[in-house]
Amino acid sequence: MRVDFDLVDLRLLVHIAEEQNLTRGAGRSHLSLPAASARVKMLEEAVGTRLLYRAKLGATLTPAGQALLRHARIVLAQIENLRGDMHQYASGLKGHVRLYANATSISASLPGVLRRYLAEHPHVDVDLRERLSGDGARAVLDGSADIAIVSDGTPTEGLEVLPYGSEALVLATAPDHPLAGRASVAFAETLGFPYVGLHEGSALHRFLLQQAQAHRAQLSIRIQVGSFEAICRMIEANVGIGILPVSAARRHARIVPIRIVELADPWAVRDSMICVRSLELLPGFAQRLVAMLGEAGAAQP
Repeated sequence: MRVDFDLVDLRLLVHIAEEQNLTRGAGRSHLSLPAASARVKMLEEAVGTRLLYRAKLGATLTPAGQALLRHARIVLAQIENLRGDMHQYASGLKGHVRLYANATSISASLPGVLRRYLAEHPHVDVDLRERLSGDGARAVLDGSADIAIVSDGTPTEGLEVLPYGSEALVLATAPDHPLAGRASVAFAETLGFPYVGLHEGSALHRFLLQQAQAHRAQLSIRIQVGSFEAICRMIEANVGIGILPVSAARRHARIVPIRIVELADPWAVRDSMICVRSLELLPGFAQRLVAMLGEAGAAQP
């Protein structure tokens, strides 16, 4: 059996998988729904098996579709790398880097690195997404991300790993809160107080839920907001307490009257790593971003 794969078909399959919806996947591929359906049907006929489970609520990939998806992402990543390597020879050609990172990294040195990097590379776009460390490593492994910043201890088999840095999570409280005067506090001691948290889709929110479950407890979340600044504003108003990276807490403590309390739990200080499939195979502009991330991590106190 000979199957000639069309790059448009491969991108369509990736978009359908990410959206879990044929209509939205078609839209992202700039195809009409009938055209996308026809392409999927012809692709299924070419490979000789079904690739999608279609339902009223969406579309999911069959095991064969999942296998094809893994290869599609690798092929498309290689095409992107080829485009990147040609960037230095062809004016006007834009590069693209997909970077996944946990919330702790995003709030620390990452914004400064990206500011310098984008100024140095005006023709490169960076797609930054907040993800749990395990999700980031898997995304690099299956080709849906080029680079991931993950916490130490994350499974990274099959990936190249470089050191990044470390960042502490701390407790923030209102000045008159019962925990405000403590030098340090165990996470378990905080579970009896109401919390201000990030939105449910955030990596930090899910991480804290996991830590609470380890204590067979639940976070009592009174309100969820969309940023660390909003968390600190709610804490100032005595709505609840919150846990956030120390760099963000110190930054906002200059503006709003909050107290910062060290967390005594070992997981509160999180070493981070940079993960790639192959540094050598990344385009030059992506290798430069990895180098700048490593330099910034090494410079952290």
